[in-house]
Amino acid sequence: MTNQLAQETSPYLQQHADNPVNWYAWNAASLQLARDQNKPILLSIGYSACHWCHVMAHESFEDINVAAVMNELFINIKVDREERPDLDQIYQTAHQMLTKRPGGWPLTMFLSPDGIPFFGGTYFPKEARYNLPAFPELLERVAEVYSDEREELVTQGEQIIAALASMLPKAGGANVALNEQPLGLAVKLHLDNFDPVNGGLGGAPKFLHPAELDLLLRRSRATNNAQAAQAVHFTLQQMAQGGLYDQLGGGFCRYSVDERWDIPHFEKMLYDNGLLLGLYCDAWQSSQNPLFARVVEQTATWVLREMQSSDGGYYSSLDADSEHEEGKFYVWQRDEIRQLLSDDEYTLIAAYYGLNQPANFENHDWNLRVCVPPDQLAADLELSPAQATERLISAQKKLFAARELRVRPGRDEKILGAWNGLMIAGMAKAARVFNRPDWLQSAQQAMDFVRNTLWRDGKLLATCKDGKAHLNAYLDDHAFLLNALLELMQADYRNADLVFATQLADALLERFEDADAGGFFFTSHDHEVLIQRNKIGQDNATPSGNGIAAQALLRLSVITGETKYAAAAERCLELFFPTLLQSASYHSSLCTALAAALQPPVLLVLRGAENAAAAWQATLHEHYLPNVMTITLTKDLTGLPAALNKPASEKITAWLCMGTQCLPPINNLDELLEKLD
Repeated sequence: MTNQLAQETSPYLQQHADNPVNWYAWNAASLQLARDQNKPILLSIGYSACHWCHVMAHESFEDINVAAVMNELFINIKVDREERPDLDQIYQTAHQMLTKRPGGWPLTMFLSPDGIPFFGGTYFPKEARYNLPAFPELLERVAEVYSDEREELVTQGEQIIAALASMLPKAGGANVALNEQPLGLAVKLHLDNFDPVNGGLGGAPKFLHPAELDLLLRRSRATNNAQAAQAVHFTLQQMAQGGLYDQLGGGFCRYSVDERWDIPHFEKMLYDNGLLLGLYCDAWQSSQNPLFARVVEQTATWVLREMQSSDGGYYSSLDADSEHEEGKFYVWQRDEIRQLLSDDEYTLIAAYYGLNQPANFENHDWNLRVCVPPDQLAADLELSPAQATERLISAQKKLFAARELRVRPGRDEKILGAWNGLMIAGMAKAARVFNRPDWLQSAQQAMDFVRNTLWRDGKLLATCKDGKAHLNAYLDDHAFLLNALLELMQADYRNADLVFATQLADALLERFEDADAGGFFFTSHDHEVLIQRNKIGQDNATPSGNGIAAQALLRLSVITGETKYAAAAERCLELFFPTLLQSASYHSSLCTALAAALQPPVLLVLRGAENAAAAWQATLHEHYLPNVMTITLTKDLTGLPAALNKPASEKITAWLCMGTQCLPPINNLDELLEKLD
């Protein structure tokens, strides 16, 4: 027997298709059923890589007795937060209002038939523990309250709707004068929050904060702030040496449960790794630290090996669990490692990964993290650096090969527009910085998949699985893909990418912009009507759509000469500027856009014979130039916009422009570097 989820494209929903719970997907028919039967809705939101989602499913949703209570008292609706971030945002916010606590996944919300929440929580155990009530008893109590206290719930619902509406940003009035004040505030607050011992921002649980680190690194360059650069470099070093990073296979997990980056929740998300690829490229350019280059190489290799479909698009995530245990694929018993390695290799690996220290995970297992820097390790073992490196690589290859024989975590193979945008941008930047044609081909294949599959009749769709593309795309899909196209054009200019970029930008303005107040709604003007229409400026695990949209539109305006894109970005910044003054540190991507508006991006066009351009590119890519857009054009390209349509010759020539002002053509690389500096 299957329930209503069997026909859904989401792997997360399909995981629950065989539950005895009579699950429905979120759609008009399910909501109408709740109204017709006058039953409250039990809304469960999660995602396929979520450990605690699996725990609650095994305990309660697979239990026939618990399911019977759910089916009798509620219309049960299951939502994949990755396919429906609009619903997740609304009900996570409502949960925080109702409980005064942060949300998470699984999110368990109880709604009236019209979708208004009246009670909620996250994970609930089948039997009372962790200071949480038993889920079956909770279900009965919630149904009783809904039946007996309807008037009070209506009043409470009206208050929640009003509170949600009040969260829209308020414009600062006419003639808002943008200035740098929020940038200084954000940098100060991030540095105040910096952990000088372990790296990162804040304490446990410790998240990745790519938008915040990106802003710090950019401002370190713009204001010569060595403290900001050091905070970013140290954080990225500690993350890369910690258990958050897959020391054998590359790629980062979603967050660390401790302040030292030792133990993650083991799910690997596409969005985190796309953002971190770009950030580690920037960190390498600004520091030349070989560790950062190695992280980029290992993570990009993981993406090609495990996260790209044969059709080109990137998959969404890898599960935290395998064989019903979190982290089982990744952790080790000490004796298992000893048996796989030679004595010399084991001696080195034991010190390197801390196997000579107490186990750091459950069941006396070790989650691998770097405990001794390689140079110190070589000195301690009286080896040359080359000998230590050779022995380390040999041991890692043996461990990786053994791990590949284990039961693998599940992979969520839906392809999301927004998350593909983040990974395409990261892979394109990595390809450009490290001159890797294979990474560039991967990024271009993914973008071609998006253009051919998710772009239908001038409208973008959000997700695709098994050839079925559907769901109205969101702001983030448009903004992140537009940003990715701009990164692709800097790695390898294709006219088709510029055409698609203008199509996405036009759709962004036509379907998402608030023409009256400025800024961009998360859902399009023709989207399903929900209890709230968000306009989000705050960064979360991913940068805000408004922040990335403003950044990308400003850069697109420079390339195309179309002032409407820059004007929309500036209206967005004017709307959010009062919010930036009040809480700059929560809006780092908008702060980055603000900096770009105050000091417009520099456009560098290189044109000439392909071989001549390569040497210039190799040198330029060693420099961290976050405010410079570099477009390299072969001499035979046609159909270029005026800003890019420079005279072609065999000799390489550079044109350097800021705003409407361009320097005379430059034919000497040293002169160009001097001007850029």
